[in-house]
Amino acid sequence: MKKGLLLCVCQGTCPSFQGMNIFEILNTIRAEGLVDFVAIHPQLCADDGDIFLSSLVDDGANIEKLYIAGCDPKMQQKMFRDAFEKAGFDKTRHFGVDIRNMNTEQAIEVIKKLIQNS
Repeated sequence: MKKGLLLCVCQGTCPSFQGMNIFEILNTIRAEGLVDFVAIHPQLCADDGDIFLSSLVDDGANIEKLYIAGCDPKMQQKMFRDAFEKAGFDKTRHFGVDIRNMNTEQAIEVIKKLIQNS
């Protein structure tokens, strides 16, 4: 079973993501071996985000835990519910963390904490 981290960056234009280097965040988490894969999506709450999530977590994907760093975790649960249901992915294996308005180091730390505590 795999663990993965997705970064959702609100199209890359939202001011709340301008204080961080998203590539450094993903590379740090990947290099430390905290997850098996990392990815960036510009807007998971858009229609193509549902398609991406459904494809990623399809029953055959063997994903044990999916961490999504982006907006509020409660919003994530609501926005991604249909995509997870469509793919047959147990929503309790999704773990969200809000990284808006953080710098690179702050985002890395909250993501690490989420992974280590779940």
